[in-house]
Amino acid sequence: MIHPRFLIASVAACVALEAACDDKSAKPDLAAASASAAATMAPPQPAMSASAMTSASAAPEPAFSAPKVQPDTVAAQHVLVAYKGADKAPKGVTRSKADAKKRAEEVAAKAKSGTDFSALVAEYSDDPAAKERQGSVGKFTREKMAKPFSDAAFALAVDQTSGPVETPFGFHVIKRNQ
Repeated sequence: MIHPRFLIASVAACVALEAACDDKSAKPDLAAASASAAATMAPPQPAMSASAMTSASAAPEPAFSAPKVQPDTVAAQHVLVAYKGADKAPKGVTRSKADAKKRAEEVAAKAKSGTDFSALVAEYSDDPAAKERQGSVGKFTREKMAKPFSDAAFALAVDQTSGPVETPFGFHVIKRNQ
């Protein structure tokens, strides 16, 4: 979708150039047309108090940001909290789905408050192989994991931790490492 200010600025620049071109003896003033377009596209600035002005950054915010490039692979760790009836749940797991979600929420809260993620894996994960690898699933592409897991992992910033993510295996708390 084209931002209305950009559209208005483009039209204003074209009108200025067209008017200058109609007068065969005049040379179009491209600099003035560009300045007019830029002024039209600039977002309005909110009023600031004197204290806000002194703490405000001197560099203006860009009018447009570049699209974020999605990586082909990410690396992550996870804690799996399984429940009775989940795919490949260990036989000793008897908790309900609601209890598993509550436990995963507890893990996520601890991880987000700074608790070492590897320690959380050792204490909470129901995936014995993950415990051996400190929760690492290594580098993977989107297609290699269950869709909810991949969607969550690829949406995280590096070193960010997810909330509970449900897959057929239970609830995961994911930390993106790369």
